[in-house]
Amino acid sequence: MLSQKARYALRAMIELARAEDQVTAGELSQRADAPRKFLEAILLSLSRQALVISRRGKFGGYRLGRPADQISFAEIIRLVDGPLALTPCVSRTAFKRCDDCRDLATCALREALLRARDATAAVLEGYSLADAVNGEGADLLG
Repeated sequence: MLSQKARYALRAMIELARAEDQVTAGELSQRADAPRKFLEAILLSLSRQALVISRRGKFGGYRLGRPADQISFAEIIRLVDGPLALTPCVSRTAFKRCDDCRDLATCALREALLRARDATAAVLEGYSLADAVNGEGADLLG
């Protein structure tokens, strides 16, 4: 399930993609309908990964670190929530054998979870901030 933190991050990134110039934290908080202090913490994480560039001071604000068509939903979600996989044994970025797993090769759940991970990743990796700004899937974030 997508966390509220990831939803705020996606909304903020979409608003930055819509902006023609940098946006202050206060403006972004209103546009993304997110609590300012919480959003500032999210933006700090995003700036550490160069998805967002921040500028301090009186004329400061935030802007995207790369063009909107080069930032996928999957990248943002992974940064905020971690792997897209439902269980660690099917994660490509954080593989770990499940604690209660007897044998990966014969696990009755693993094949379905692999397919779910692959389908989810395909959609989210193929959907960029530019797609969201252009109205493709406008109701995706509710």
